[in-house]
Amino acid sequence: MSQKHILRFFLLGGVLTLAFFVLNLSLGSVGIPLGETLSILGGAESSNSSWEYIVLNYRLPKALTALMVGSGLAIAGLMMQTLFRNPLAGPFVLGISSGASLGVALLVLGAGIFGGSLATMAFKSWGIVAAASLGSFLVLLAVLTVTTRIKDTMAILIIGLMFGSLTAAVVAVMAFFSPAEDLQRYVFWSFGSLGGNSWGSVGVLGLCFAIGIVMSLFNIKALNALLLGPDYAQSIGVQLKRATLWIILATCILAGAITAFAGPIAFIGLAVPHLTRLFLNTSDHRVLVPAVALTGGILMLICDVIAQLPYSEFTLPINAVTSLFGAPVVIWLLVRKRKLLF
Repeated sequence: MSQKHILRFFLLGGVLTLAFFVLNLSLGSVGIPLGETLSILGGAESSNSSWEYIVLNYRLPKALTALMVGSGLAIAGLMMQTLFRNPLAGPFVLGISSGASLGVALLVLGAGIFGGSLATMAFKSWGIVAAASLGSFLVLLAVLTVTTRIKDTMAILIIGLMFGSLTAAVVAVMAFFSPAEDLQRYVFWSFGSLGGNSWGSVGVLGLCFAIGIVMSLFNIKALNALLLGPDYAQSIGVQLKRATLWIILATCILAGAITAFAGPIAFIGLAVPHLTRLFLNTSDHRVLVPAVALTGGILMLICDVIAQLPYSEFTLPINAVTSLFGAPVVIWLLVRKRKLLF
């Protein structure tokens, strides 16, 4: 891996991010010329007021959400794969997504079972966000409590998977007793969505995203040391218990906030770290952390453009697009390389 290769990667990534960001603002059920989109972004008055409203109040928040979702999940996935030394680990391996799903299920499915104030909150977007955030936070507390008492990372991983199984079982029981309309609303939420967030929602997500990114940057030294095993990490002065706690906390903040505002987004957190390692042929987290953030943001923007079905009134579930179009690419790259760098 040479410095020129890394520089070319980041330059190309920056160009692609800008290109797909503008494309994301231009394409959709209503096509907007690229020139008009750039003028609106530059603050100029558009010849069509409806185009200006669409770009500034719907597509721009959605594109920014896509960037944060892709980057955040990719970094969270990278940290989990390194911490557990498991290529199949992802940002939701600790049960954060399951906790958010349980919170939303209690609100949406519980509205039909219990009624009352739950039914009122279930139809408000902030009610969904609050329920998902509360569910993620409760699972976060449980995981952090376990982390402070158990040193074995494999045990933490298994306990996280058990949390996921437990919450999935509770959701399944609630779904069995719920009316079809409430069940449909919950299923639609589980598909994931980048749209529908106001500027206030994007601001809250951005704050959580920034906190998670800063925490991940402070953990780079520990992540590099953990590549060679916990014994080596301790031998060079890394306080393993504290590092594990901070890595898990950063992952939970990123994954929890993203799930609360965009739903459970599959594929990105698991696959992007592997794709980036294949492109750069390195395991150095000083390069990988910004690289996976860039790659995750680009892939999420591309998937969102595909999901919009440009010039069509239909929109595909973002979860379906990320897996349907992303998984074959990863399979092809792995078969071509024949070796997974880890």
